[in-house]
Parts: sequence; C-alpha cells; structure tokens
Amino acid sequence: MTEPVPPVQSPPVPPPFAIEPDTKDWTWTLHETCPECGFTANEVDGPSVAGRVAALTDPWQAVLARPGVAVRPEPTTWSPLEYACHVRDVCRVFTERVDWMLRRDGPEFPNWDQDAAALSGRYHLQDPTLVARELREAADDARAAFAAVEGEQWLRTGLRSNGSSFTIETLGQYFLHDLAHHLVDVGA
Repeated sequence: MTEPVPPVQSPPVPPPFAIEPDTKDWTWTLHETCPECGFTANEVDGPSVAGRVAALTDPWQAVLARPGVAVRPEPTTWSPLEYACHVRDVCRVFTERVDWMLRRDGPEFPNWDQDAAALSGRYHLQDPTLVARELREAADDARAAFAAVEGEQWLRTGLRSNGSSFTIETLGQYFLHDLAHHLVDVGA
C-alpha cells in the first residue's frame, strides 16, 4: 500500500512592503489646482459632481484588465490593483458620508485609515475581475448619492475626524479630486 501524497500547498504570500502612510491634509485641493494631477476641484459645482463620477471611474475597467495589474512599480508604491481597491472603497466611504449628511445634522465622520484598509482588506491579493465589478457598483452608488442631492442640501455639513468641515458640495469636490488623482497615479 502506498502512502497518500499530501496536497501541494502554495507558499504563503508575504504581505507587501509597507507604504508610508499619507498624513497630508489634502483639503487644500478644494482651493487650488493639484500640481500632481491638474484637477481643480472648486471649478465643479455640486450638481455637476454626479456627472463626473463615471468619467473618473470608468477607466479603471481597462486598468484592471492590464497584465501585471497586481505588480507594484516600486516596493513602496501601490500596484494598480491596490489603487483600484482603494478607489472602490473611497466610493463606498463617500456614498456613506453623503447619506449621513442628508439624514443627520452636522455628523462627525469616523476616521477611515486608507493604509489600514489596504492591509486588512488584503488589496494586493484581490481578484482584479471582482474588483472591476465592485468598483463599478460602488461608483454607481456614489453617483446616485450625489445625484439625489437637491438645492439647499448641497450646503448641509459634516465634520471629518481631523476637524475638517465639509458641505456636501465640497465633499463632492474633494471626492472627485481623489478619483482624478489616482487615475494619474496609475497612468490612466
């Protein structure tokens, strides 16, 4: 009788090199053109936010279809896949924040640590096909959230955990800058 052959196990995938946490306060992009991506957030009025979401998220479908999408260009720079996961999650976070601002007076948003989310969500191991679908759905939800805002609702406020105050309009501008900036990060 022969011994059973144990199944071949893949070696564990090591966690990626740590990314230096981004501790910059990017709210300055609400008043100035971003020199890195060229986006001028304050040129977009609130009612135009929803219409801009698709243009700034649709390119991710092609990015996620690239060969080597999970490969980091440098050990401490996210891969296009990791950036796509981040953009998907940014869409989810901002959809939730718009909802809170519409339903509550002056809500304070819980802190969202994008770097911790990347590690706990294992962005580097996610399936690009699934991420493409989830990103499209999350972007559609964000677009719908901003499209539902009317009139004086654009002036409703919310407070980020670091003390930054936003109206729904400035939250939308800030959101669009994030989307635009990450397309530049991956050369899309």
